[in-house]
Amino acid sequence: MNAMDTVTQYAVQYGLQALVALCIFAVGVMASRWAGNFTQQSLERQTLEPPVRLLLVRIVKIIVLLFTTMIALQTLGVPIAPLVAGVGVAGVGIGLALQGVLSNVMAGLSIIFTKPYKVGEHISFLGVHGDVVVIDIFSTTLVHPDRSRVIIPNRKIVGEILHNFGTIRQIHLTVDVAYKTDLNQALAIVQDIIINHPRVLKDPAPSIGVGSLGHPAVTIAVEPWTAVSHYASAQGELNKAIIERFRAAQIEFPASVTTTTV
Repeated sequence: MNAMDTVTQYAVQYGLQALVALCIFAVGVMASRWAGNFTQQSLERQTLEPPVRLLLVRIVKIIVLLFTTMIALQTLGVPIAPLVAGVGVAGVGIGLALQGVLSNVMAGLSIIFTKPYKVGEHISFLGVHGDVVVIDIFSTTLVHPDRSRVIIPNRKIVGEILHNFGTIRQIHLTVDVAYKTDLNQALAIVQDIIINHPRVLKDPAPSIGVGSLGHPAVTIAVEPWTAVSHYASAQGELNKAIIERFRAAQIEFPASVTTTTV
């Protein structure tokens, strides 16, 4: 009988608290789902990679659930202050152990929201360059012109000087011709080659003109634009076409100087 009284006493004393705590936790679960769905809808308007969007949604859901769980535990009479202190100490230890990973995550979030570059653009920094193919929380992956993959930790990118070419690049070509060359004829030939080349963009307009007067040659500068993916091939094709057309027109190259690419 005494045992039954004790059970009844505890049931009366703590049953209501347990019920309230259970209700708070259930509300927290629903609130975390609602917050996750709201965050998902908001992030869909942003140009984010799907894994990044999923990670941010999960972070929001975990924060809401942790907050309501702490309220539920406090309702049950569990002291929250020591628990928070313990979690804080553990968090500091984990943070120190994973500071490289965490710095990559923070840098990744900075890249995602500030958007210094996007997938498909060509970037260059710290002696590395390539086309951006993947941006995630921890790293950025580039494809080098030799088709190799360059994986860069995000913390190495944030804070550095970065050259973003976008999706097009300007080709810088020079060709040296003798001083006796009819420059109007030479420039007209180059203009015709550039205008009719399928990999050269019409907009922005190419720049063609006399680049410098040296010895023993006049330098013609040719600076058309092309898509990043066509940069190397267009450069070689234009060099070849210029040499062939100049030879056909009997335009002389100085003996000590040949067509070069800068």
